[in-house]
Amino acid sequence: MAYFAGVDLGATNVRAAVADGEGEILNVDRRATPDGPTGIHITEAVLDCVRAACGGVGVDPKVVEAAGIGSIGPLDLAEGTIRGPANLDVETIPLVGPLQELIGSERVYLHNDTNAGVIGERYFSDRNPDDMVYLTISSGIGAGVCVDGQVLSGWDGNAGEVGHMVVDPDGTMECGCGRPGHWEAYCSGNNIPRYAEYLHRTEDVGTDLPVDTESFDAVDVFRAAGEDELADLTIERVGEWNAVGATNIAQAYAPLVMYVGGAVALNNTELVLDPVREALSDAVFNNVPEIQLTTLGDDVVIKGAVASALTGGTGDRGQGV
Repeated sequence: MAYFAGVDLGATNVRAAVADGEGEILNVDRRATPDGPTGIHITEAVLDCVRAACGGVGVDPKVVEAAGIGSIGPLDLAEGTIRGPANLDVETIPLVGPLQELIGSERVYLHNDTNAGVIGERYFSDRNPDDMVYLTISSGIGAGVCVDGQVLSGWDGNAGEVGHMVVDPDGTMECGCGRPGHWEAYCSGNNIPRYAEYLHRTEDVGTDLPVDTESFDAVDVFRAAGEDELADLTIERVGEWNAVGATNIAQAYAPLVMYVGGAVALNNTELVLDPVREALSDAVFNNVPEIQLTTLGDDVVIKGAVASALTGGTGDRGQGV
């Protein structure tokens, strides 16, 4: 039997999976991502995770034919590393070289997490289109894009940062990156409560939401939908900004289908996706993409990493290695 590995490296957790040649995941290991003290400590956590995933089904890592990695960024594809990740206090995390050495294969494919997502959707969905997008709306916003069968990684592996597209030229809200008017500043899970508090201050909207508390978060806003004036206004405005962002993606890349994932979308599907679906038919000049919730749930990145290993980094079912 042929074996393949996939790694999902996040700022909080790292997961590794071992799968067979059909993409069936045989075992998964998960552990906390260490916050240093050096990048090598995180590398070792990744390698230990792969060893444990393989060991759980009696597989020697040396027989793994290929591996994919879906990771936080920013990436340095030329070096096969992560450079100065925003949420970890380290400078460089080596990934590709150490994993190549562990499995004894040069076939290790590194992607940012949203590119892993589009690879996973492409491989595991009922359709296998050459033109598609995976959009994540979570603590941040990003996209993996496939055009003409090519996953767009960018020269350094960091394409798809659509959350930093300007959707509001007035720059009402400041993004976490420090720049004004970005999509992420209004619609990410981290920033929805900030936006709700802004609307409460500026539009004289009554609310029972705990807008002045440190614990106030996006869950509070969506939980109060239909019962709180500020929650409803915030959700309406977030839907409008999401529609602007999705329209920009549709016009830029002409996908046939746009899969949407991330905690904000997965936990509030109708409230997040319906406004986008309703707006796109009038907003998009050319082909209006089908908007679907991800078929892979919270496993989209790790399954995308497995799919990358199986297909040489493309997600194309006809490109098995």
